[in-house]
Amino acid sequence: MVDLSRYSAIIFDMDGTLIDSMGAHIQAWRMACEHFSYPFDADFMHGLGGVPTRQTVVLLNDKFNLQHSPDDVAAKKREFWLTLDDTPRIIEQTHQVLQHYHGKLKMGIGTGAERAHAVDLLNKTGLDQLVTTLVTASDVTHGKPHPETFLTVAQLLGVEPVKCVVFEDTLIGKEAATRAGMDCILVLDGQIQQEGQSLLLS
Repeated sequence: MVDLSRYSAIIFDMDGTLIDSMGAHIQAWRMACEHFSYPFDADFMHGLGGVPTRQTVVLLNDKFNLQHSPDDVAAKKREFWLTLDDTPRIIEQTHQVLQHYHGKLKMGIGTGAERAHAVDLLNKTGLDQLVTTLVTASDVTHGKPHPETFLTVAQLLGVEPVKCVVFEDTLIGKEAATRAGMDCILVLDGQIQQEGQSLLLS
């Protein structure tokens, strides 16, 4: 179990960190990219996990020298996502951390998903009963890798950023945490990374 006793609060990313929903998102992006004639690069898209949808479109436009409307592409991507029969699954290792520290440390979620989508996933998985502080792409001006998402969670929790630790599944999310002045633990393919042994119990 991760030893987080030095912190006052834990902030979780959602997609790919607490909930295994990235597969459906990547598939929806594949369909949207084909619809708008973006070359599809699965690794590139996965690396943008946590980036708000509209900002992802801006990055795609820059990468492929296109000028599609972020609102139009985001709407189509969501339309495709809703057609997919995907049942969200809780990621066991981070769920164990959440349960272990529930009631001991303050907890929040900082996600690049839109609020309606985030609330729906949290309700379906029951995580809304464990974590009530939620900051989404709908609540901030600047998405990850800007630190605003995580700083806003810390503010709502009433905890100084330096006393927060973030669980993230992307380097963009880790950058956002670092820029917020927070420690970050990566979760890759559902596994908590043990690169910082001082953060972990054997």
